[in-house]
Amino acid sequence: MAERSTVRSVTYDLLRTLGLTTVFGNPGSTEQPFLQDFPEDFTYVLALQEASVIAMADAFAQVAGRPALVNVHSSAGLGNAVGNLVAAYHGNTPLIVTSGQQHRELVPGDPYLANRDAVELPRPWVKWSYEPARAEDVPEAFMRAYAEALQPPAGPVYLSIPMDDWKRPLSGFTRVRTVSTRTAPDPRRLRAFAERLSASRRPALVFGPEVDRGGGWDGAVALAEKLRAAVYGAPLLDRASFPEDHPLFGGPLGLSVRTIGDRLAGHDLVAVIGAEVFRYYPYVPGDYLPAGTGLLQITGNPRVAAAARVGDSLLGDPGLAIELLLDLVEDGSARTAPDPMPRPRVLPPAPNSPLTPPEVYATLSRVRPADAVIVNESTSTMAQQLEWLPTTRSGSFFATASGGIGWGTPAAVGVALADRERGVRRTVVGLIGDGSFQYSVQALYTAARHELPVVYVVMRNHEYSILKSFAVLEETPGVPGLDLPGLDIASVARGFGCHAVDVETTEDLEREFKAALDAGTTTVIVVPTQPQKAML
Repeated sequence: MAERSTVRSVTYDLLRTLGLTTVFGNPGSTEQPFLQDFPEDFTYVLALQEASVIAMADAFAQVAGRPALVNVHSSAGLGNAVGNLVAAYHGNTPLIVTSGQQHRELVPGDPYLANRDAVELPRPWVKWSYEPARAEDVPEAFMRAYAEALQPPAGPVYLSIPMDDWKRPLSGFTRVRTVSTRTAPDPRRLRAFAERLSASRRPALVFGPEVDRGGGWDGAVALAEKLRAAVYGAPLLDRASFPEDHPLFGGPLGLSVRTIGDRLAGHDLVAVIGAEVFRYYPYVPGDYLPAGTGLLQITGNPRVAAAARVGDSLLGDPGLAIELLLDLVEDGSARTAPDPMPRPRVLPPAPNSPLTPPEVYATLSRVRPADAVIVNESTSTMAQQLEWLPTTRSGSFFATASGGIGWGTPAAVGVALADRERGVRRTVVGLIGDGSFQYSVQALYTAARHELPVVYVVMRNHEYSILKSFAVLEETPGVPGLDLPGLDIASVARGFGCHAVDVETTEDLEREFKAALDAGTTTVIVVPTQPQKAML
């Protein structure tokens, strides 16, 4: 006898058609009617806390190049997830986040575990938030969620689904659609931008995360070389979009209004492609641009364009815009080549104890495989990471797009899972601070269960070092809670099933890292380090 067609069976058929057969989740009681008799052709990735669920799915979707499906629990689980949902929103990651709602019969009485004002809770960090009015509308809601998540600017969406909807009879759903994922820039305005770039005496290019997300890495290199323009990294990058060892690369712009303005001095025109203008933090007053400097912005996100404090914006896919600009701009070989970023790379004559972050990164630079991926959430040492471990390949650097911590540890899991699904073998290196590591440490369970080739290097400086740097800048002495004594990170990691070691010297670090490359599972290496004052 054939199985009765229900909202659940019809929805699963639609999910298969859309390629959404991996579900990231942490199950709750209101989600069980959706998850019951879980299909053998679907994969369920269990994370032990909803913040980790979102970050894993976020990184997975970025690497896999398609939306990821997330299932968390009602309002309580969704509340846990919101912190990393902010990162997915800022990173334009297409996620379909679902949660169960209480039984429709009970909802009017505000029952336990009801998702009160369900569509309001995840706002403003989703593009679309919806709870179907009827059970029969569930498949169509998924179809629209898929379209909303993918269409530019991509981003997370949310569906709240009453738990009794899944068993309602439904004959089928056939209105499967496809949507566009790229928008072309206005040709006339793009030509005007090209003319200004061609006429510039000393142009600068700032490539942001949208470029790498859109496959524009090679085009960015070609454009910089044709214009012979200096290239800077956009502030607080969550994806690198230009090889950081290239002779035209001048380093990061900085974080404050004053620092960025000073950094751009001497350039008569700055083209910001695929980035905000700018991600400012902290507030240090100054000129947004040096006198006499113009700014052009190309972004696929209208909110990012509208929020720019200076400059002229053009909406359109940055990768496509770069391809078109290559044919429109004039050759800049007559320009004087900009000075490359200085790389002092100074190490002490004798090793320190504890080690300094540059000593850790110098060691990793000798043993890191060329195709390794870096996921960085050691916020106080990112300048040293850039110096010693520059990103030289597309899709090989990831960081949080929101500034909140607790993203990096589970994101490394998502990268490794997506690589495995794509049939790609490469080591994922998670560079995590000891403070950051505590926010999503339960992600180690998922990494160990899936035997993922992730090597976490945790720098143990016994404090929230980045916050102490901000305390100096903001002149706020005596802030409590910035020290972190008594953490036994290796023991916790072993408890989750990982291989974990404490190391003290560069020789120990090199040996254990090499061993981790062949371990066939997840390794956590804990390195005591001296606090590093962040470059703000």
